[in-house]
Amino acid sequence: MNRPAGARLRDPAALRGLPAAFWWIWLSILVNWIGGFAGPMLALSLTAGRGYSASYAGLVMSLVGLGGIGGTFLGGVLADRIGRRTTMFGAHLWTAASMALLGVSDTPWAVAASALAMGLGATAVRPAMQASLTDLVPPEDRQRAFALNYWALNAGGAIAAVLAGLMVAHGYALIFLADGAATLLCGILVLAKVPETRPAAAARSAAAAGPKSGPPSGPSSGPVHRDGSFMFFVLMTALFAVVFKQGSSTLPVVMTREGHSPEMYSLVSAANGLMVVALQIPLTRLVSGRSRPMVLLAAGLLLGWGFGLTMLADSVAAFTCTVLVWTLGEILQAPAGIAVTADRAPADRRGRYQGMYGGAWSIAAFLAPAGGGWVLDEWGATTLWTLCAVLATTAGIGCALVTARDKDFRTGRPSPVRDGCGTPPLPPAPSRPGRGSPPVGYPS
Repeated sequence: MNRPAGARLRDPAALRGLPAAFWWIWLSILVNWIGGFAGPMLALSLTAGRGYSASYAGLVMSLVGLGGIGGTFLGGVLADRIGRRTTMFGAHLWTAASMALLGVSDTPWAVAASALAMGLGATAVRPAMQASLTDLVPPEDRQRAFALNYWALNAGGAIAAVLAGLMVAHGYALIFLADGAATLLCGILVLAKVPETRPAAAARSAAAAGPKSGPPSGPSSGPVHRDGSFMFFVLMTALFAVVFKQGSSTLPVVMTREGHSPEMYSLVSAANGLMVVALQIPLTRLVSGRSRPMVLLAAGLLLGWGFGLTMLADSVAAFTCTVLVWTLGEILQAPAGIAVTADRAPADRRGRYQGMYGGAWSIAAFLAPAGGGWVLDEWGATTLWTLCAVLATTAGIGCALVTARDKDFRTGRPSPVRDGCGTPPLPPAPSRPGRGSPPVGYPS
């Protein structure tokens, strides 16, 4: 149906092909990460702010990661059972309360418990959010949608790091309370503006509207762990993530050992964030429609050999060049991996699939620092970076092989059985001018 030009201009979905609810979720991600003041300051708040030892600060940060492992799986299950919006709101509320408690607690057991709870809530949001976006966005637009979200995450994180540095002069407690307030705002935004998209809930609403809108019939899908191809993809993703995490764990140690100051590492690390913000959207647009196996293979090779080349770096400029190489791999993998998971998952288990995929990253965040540090101490930096090159290359080849071999991966679109227990896949969105770019504003 043709609509007046004025209506088209006022409708972001008509202009860009992404639904209005997507942009509210995108905005909540941006707000959440701009308000993520506590992350960069957690270790300092425990040591310089409250006088705890460095070893205890490391334990607390490990507890955040441990909670994150449980949160990804719990959030996926809850998203499928009680709903995407309900899970997102509840997890934001839980995280906000835990963040505030972590900021004001002054006993070791309270700090540890708050950190574990914060990690649990913060990661429980992600599979529910990704499942909601999968419900909302047609298959051909999902990779672009997840790329936009990854851009918001990195842009918000960069802003948060600057703001946290300015706020620390007023005390560490303020940082945690402000972070909790921003997280609470995200939860309110989701509750007010994001519809519930869980298929069972949508089917009940449709059934109430008329007899022709009943719930879909068809066989139910099995547990996620029985999907062998997907579990192999998750394993390869975990290898990729273990290598990627070396950029924030062993890389600063190596640079310090070679005589570079922590400030120099901060500059090198900033190059990663700035490059993601600058290139995530245009590079995703460039590879849109390309073979996903080839995109994932390129991601693994760039990440692996970016870290592999680090063995040759001896100056800040050289370290920065290696970071720029592996950041290209990060940019390619982040939206492609989530989009592959979204397209693979049956509609009634999208939360569980995203939780399993997110679990690979959470486990890597927990294991990679200790594993990388052990290799560095026992065998040295050359062995560490060589191993990174091998692992990431293996991950890229593995992801390419499994996505090329399995038709549900290869097509990039769910089959009729996978996309909702017998229901046909979503039809492609009509072609519209300018669909490749995000809207300037947000829906009101």
